[in-house]
Amino acid sequence: MPQLILRTDRLLLVPLADRHLELEIQLDSDPEVLRYLSGRGRSRDEVVASHAQRMAFAHKVDGLGYWMAFGSDGGTRGSTPPEREEEGEFVGLLMLPPAHGPDQPDDPTVAELGYRLVRRYWRKGLASEASRALLRHAFDTVGQSRVIAQTMTVNAGSRGVMEAVGMRYVRTYFPLWDDPPPGADLGEVEYEMTRAMWEAGRDPARQ
Repeated sequence: MPQLILRTDRLLLVPLADRHLELEIQLDSDPEVLRYLSGRGRSRDEVVASHAQRMAFAHKVDGLGYWMAFGSDGGTRGSTPPEREEEGEFVGLLMLPPAHGPDQPDDPTVAELGYRLVRRYWRKGLASEASRALLRHAFDTVGQSRVIAQTMTVNAGSRGVMEAVGMRYVRTYFPLWDDPPPGADLGEVEYEMTRAMWEAGRDPARQ
């Protein structure tokens, strides 16, 4: 199963490809975007390495991977997704690879949800909108058993997205950091959506 182009009310989600590298560099070079990941922006070489890793993980489990989000009119309420990425505004990177981190299960039926948006698109509900589409894709199309999401305990914005899409808190844990950003002493949190939760919360009007 190839990665699919996905659409939401306001976004076009296109599978990550090599042509998107410069957009990834633009996104990951902003230290505010990576405030709760590394506390600093990444260099071009670091983003090139991250891109290669993302492309490799995108082929581990059919249908999972990474998507670049494009919108229009600043992503405001009532805006519509562009027909093609070339016609849209770059909004950010959406992630749904198989779980693969050091504090994650080694299980191909478990995916990890993530989102990273260009600063000007923050606080518009776009991360939640895209995350709902990826959860639907994970369970209804790919057939995953569980989707997890992890962030720093102090990252209230990201935790708000997880809660808004119906994920539940699982645990707080304390990973080993080489260079911990501010707030790392409070640990990280993990949320989850299981297939049973997804089925129980399905909205019949959207089927």
